[in-house]
Amino acid sequence: MNPSASGWINKFGHLVKNEALAFQNFETLYQELKKNGFVYGIHLNISDFISVEHTLTEDEIAKINLLTALYFTFRFEKEENDFEIFVNTVFNYYQSLEVGKISFLNKILSGKHTESQLEKLIDSRIYLGGNAFNRAFGNSLTNSLLYVDVLIFKTYLQGYDPIMEHAQSLEYVTMNIAYHTLNSKDIDKRDTRLIQLLDSSLTYVNPDETNFDGFYRGLLKQKFTKCEKDYFMDMACLTIWEDKALDPTEMDFILGLGTDLEMSKNEVKSSLNSVQIFFKKNSDKVAYLNDKNLAFQFYEGMMKNVSKLILRNSKRLKKELTESKELVTLLSKSAVKELNPEEKKKIQNQLLDIFKTIPSLAIFMLPGGAVLLPIFIKLIPKLLPSAFDDNRIEEK
Repeated sequence: MNPSASGWINKFGHLVKNEALAFQNFETLYQELKKNGFVYGIHLNISDFISVEHTLTEDEIAKINLLTALYFTFRFEKEENDFEIFVNTVFNYYQSLEVGKISFLNKILSGKHTESQLEKLIDSRIYLGGNAFNRAFGNSLTNSLLYVDVLIFKTYLQGYDPIMEHAQSLEYVTMNIAYHTLNSKDIDKRDTRLIQLLDSSLTYVNPDETNFDGFYRGLLKQKFTKCEKDYFMDMACLTIWEDKALDPTEMDFILGLGTDLEMSKNEVKSSLNSVQIFFKKNSDKVAYLNDKNLAFQFYEGMMKNVSKLILRNSKRLKKELTESKELVTLLSKSAVKELNPEEKKKIQNQLLDIFKTIPSLAIFMLPGGAVLLPIFIKLIPKLLPSAFDDNRIEEK
């Protein structure tokens, strides 16, 4: 399954058709999503029953986990496994929240099929703004509050109305808890990055018009389900533990929050333990914890996304390249010595002609896309015959 290509939702439906026992109930689904990072807004892994051919990017992992969470929530709430009904239900759910409205152009491109339209809609939920060019360069953030969509969907399936009001309450309380949790500790730059990421992920509440340091504790006992309270606690534990330390004041705050959420000390400690295990295993993979400078992060993002585009179009690229003898010669030469301006221009023009024939590589055709060519040339030896680079050592 390739979440960056059209038809991936239909493929997902085929994969889950016989996965009735993938999760026993909503709680086991929640624990799996937490282990994969989705609940924490950190998109690292997907469920084992979903097979993929290529290494997934962060946004692709987020797409798969969001759809997985929505699908099994639907099954648990409605005791229904008809995938077409599920797709229509999710589409209507997002439409009722006026989220991710599909433009007229996207409607033309995706056609009338609800699955195709839902693919566009889910795309709109994954990214935090930015145009297509920035996304392809890896220069856009992934929504860190996607699990809120799942909680709202669960409530929607139960017939709660008005659903928008509940969506706003969930985001409001989540952010209040995050802010109060930060105020219980010494704040460092990682805390600031986390709160900025959460703040950027808000959909149903306008951060510029809302006080996130106000009264919220009274709401906790009145309006929210156990599933929602578990999420609030996990987000508080995420916020307080990302510096890998917990002093007595912070512990008192978490236990006090647990009392407000009507949770036992063991339940609170279990939530803390889950966060500790997650960070111990994955701290080097969590982007906002890394101290890399912006230029390096930007280049790294471009490298990952260009690699994805090239490797997933490898067969077509290899065919196009091997049919262009002059281009192969110039690429071979560029691997061992500097090309003159005329030769560089020839490579650029001929590569762009090739990219025109492969729709997935349209990013190279955009203004500024030529800056990706050095990365492309660096990755090209993997696609061509071994004679292209006599000194290349195959990785085992």
